Amino acid sequence: MTINLSLFKKISFLILLLIAITNHSYGQTPTLSKNARVSVLTCGTGNESYSMFGHTAIRISDPEHFIDAVYNYGAFDFNTPNFVMKFTKGDLQYFAVVHPYTDFINEYTYEKRSVYEQELDIPGNLKQKLFDNLNASLTSGSSHYTYKFIDKNCTSMVVDIINKTLGSTTIVKNTDTDLTYRTILYPYFDHHFYEKLGTSIIFGKKVDNLGTQIFLPFELQKSLKTTQFQQKPLVKENKTILEFKETPPTSWWNNFYTYILVLGLILIVNKKILNQFYFLIMGLLGLFFLFVGFYSNHQELAYNYNILLFNPALLILFYFYHTKNQKWTYKLSIFNLLFLLIYLIILINKIHLFIVLPLIITSVILLTKLALKNKKKIPIII
Repeated sequence: MTINLSLFKKISFLILLLIAITNHSYGQTPTLSKNARVSVLTCGTGNESYSMFGHTAIRISDPEHFIDAVYNYGAFDFNTPNFVMKFTKGDLQYFAVVHPYTDFINEYTYEKRSVYEQELDIPGNLKQKLFDNLNASLTSGSSHYTYKFIDKNCTSMVVDIINKTLGSTTIVKNTDTDLTYRTILYPYFDHHFYEKLGTSIIFGKKVDNLGTQIFLPFELQKSLKTTQFQQKPLVKENKTILEFKETPPTSWWNNFYTYILVLGLILIVNKKILNQFYFLIMGLLGLFFLFVGFYSNHQELAYNYNILLFNPALLILFYFYHTKNQKWTYKLSIFNLLFLLIYLIILINKIHLFIVLPLIITSVILLTKLALKNKKKIPIII
């Protein structure tokens, strides 16, 4: 009877991994051979919201022991109770998982996402230590962590465990440290217009800080290329495992043209009910931004100056506009125009100025018309 070789390797891998996990507390993890390899895998971007920034994982390969495993810290469960609220709150638990390399690479082949490998040039004892640390993280409390967009994610966790293994802060960010987090993120949303607009307006002050921390897969890949360890390059080899030409998604609605079309129609039609609806939506969004800024543990959502555009005061304006109170409609129109001026000054050097500029222009035109229409007329005495 013949046994399929790939199936035999997979069974052997799972048996060895089971031994490693169940007996780790007794120090009985498998000992890697001198031919073992450890590497960082950088995976290309996808079109889903959770895959738009790529992915980072660690590969441990030892042909002599039929080990070829990929460890990553990017797993989450969509079936988690109150998933949306937990994600919004910032206490959604992500966790570490391990896959056979063949399963991992088959998934990225199916999704047509590129995969790049950087083999680390470290001594055998450190390869073993990294393998031990990875297996330990699967069975300890560190296997689960509270996801943070910049501070704690699949990339930063890989950086942390490698630095822990090397016994020093060897891997640090050494590229694009003069760019803000917002500027670094911006190109990832190309061909995803409303995602770009949404993140531009919901992210607050923190993402305008200089991006001195590694938080994205391709940032880590670039930094590894120039990282030194024990007076030599940390990366022994940069290799392309899979490479696919990116095919930008097409959408009849998710683009700049529908955005301009909707705002243009509001200005051209110039109907009271449509203008009221615009102020209502803008005010409700501002109220939502205010709520998540206080409610969420995501620091990226705090101190959101975009609330100057999406001003909750527009809800009060909506009320007085709807009830035909000319005095307060005029005052609140002027009030919101002043805040828009402050907002425009703040945005002068920000990368998302041009994407929100059509909203600013629309608000300025509508508020100006409203102010002029409801301004108390000064009687002329002859």
